[in-house]
Amino acid sequence: MKALILAAGEGTRLRPLTSNVPKPLLLVAGRPFLSHVLDALSSQGIKDICILVGWKANKIKEHYGDGSPMGLRITYLEQKERKGTAHAVGMAEEVMDSPFVCVNGDVVLFESDLKAVLDRHAETKHTVMGAVHVPDPQRFGVIEERDSMLLKIHEKPRSPPTDLINAGLFVFMPDIFEHIRATPVSPRGEYEITDTLNALARNGGVAVQPLRERWIDVGTPWDLLRANEMLMSHLARRIDGTIEEGATVKGAVVVEQGALVRSGSYIEGPAYISAGCDIGPNCYIRPSTCLGPGVRVGASVEVKNSIVMSYSHVPHHNYVGDSLIGERCNLGAGTKIANLRFDDRNVKVVHNGELVDSGRRKLGAIMGDDVKTGINAMIDAGTVIYEGSVIGPGATARGCIGPGSKIL
Repeated sequence: MKALILAAGEGTRLRPLTSNVPKPLLLVAGRPFLSHVLDALSSQGIKDICILVGWKANKIKEHYGDGSPMGLRITYLEQKERKGTAHAVGMAEEVMDSPFVCVNGDVVLFESDLKAVLDRHAETKHTVMGAVHVPDPQRFGVIEERDSMLLKIHEKPRSPPTDLINAGLFVFMPDIFEHIRATPVSPRGEYEITDTLNALARNGGVAVQPLRERWIDVGTPWDLLRANEMLMSHLARRIDGTIEEGATVKGAVVVEQGALVRSGSYIEGPAYISAGCDIGPNCYIRPSTCLGPGVRVGASVEVKNSIVMSYSHVPHHNYVGDSLIGERCNLGAGTKIANLRFDDRNVKVVHNGELVDSGRRKLGAIMGDDVKTGINAMIDAGTVIYEGSVIGPGATARGCIGPGSKIL
């Protein structure tokens, strides 16, 4: 069986993290997000994979190539105009001539869930859609079903009939393309896969398979933190780098070859230390921390439940908690990132121009690429800092700070 991964979106909801990096290549649990999806497909014997790309397509193509180093056969389709999910799936008509897996490139995919969907297809010979129960279904496509067969999908309803939603994982039969060609343009001006599936459902042709694992649709930066926490919980200990005498490494910690953990460092798993990292001396890496290639974490630094992306430096007397730090950032000595409000309520974030509740009691900074801070800079909980900005010595940053800004 082949697979189609939908990864053409611009990831605007994840900015500033996606200003320079396509969403599928964002670092999660030590690897690009898309690599975890590819691993799950490969685990079920699916080696022929077509990736639908769009935004910064060349970066994805350059990273994965033909897939041979991963034991895969990867091809690409490019969606130059985003006209909806049905349009995206329809682009694969010429390369998918038998039942195929289709998965959104922005969902956490576990092997057991993929196997359950594949087993259901083998049993029913129907199109199968993965479904999951969520506490806030009105934000998604809500499923109405009977006897595990789809009756209708209600797109973002104000009064959801159930708490079961479309999980973005399917096995499609080849006749899906016939139904896509008959799908009309929606009021939003797009071709919606929801409309296609509802047409299929009227003929009793879509089986619904509930998923058992925790599920995340990575649509906001703090969703990326949740995905990292979830994937890190499955991490297995592996020490290939250098651990100096006097360093402590506890639990499920990965230290890749070429990484150095200096004396006095204290690392609690799950944690991921990528190749080229230089850690310590005398620092504290707390659980669910992922450090990308070439990251520097120096003396008297504490990093907790955060993703620090490639070649960023957190070198002297810093605290980074529950944060997302982009590539090539540098925190000046004494820079502190707050992650908790004084009133202990959920942290609110300016996201796409609106102040929204992150749903998280602890959330630090969301920092784009190439941000620099001066000594003793202070960054408030939930602050968004776009790429290329400078937070000066002793300055306080809060709210949303646009690209190339200077806070002095």
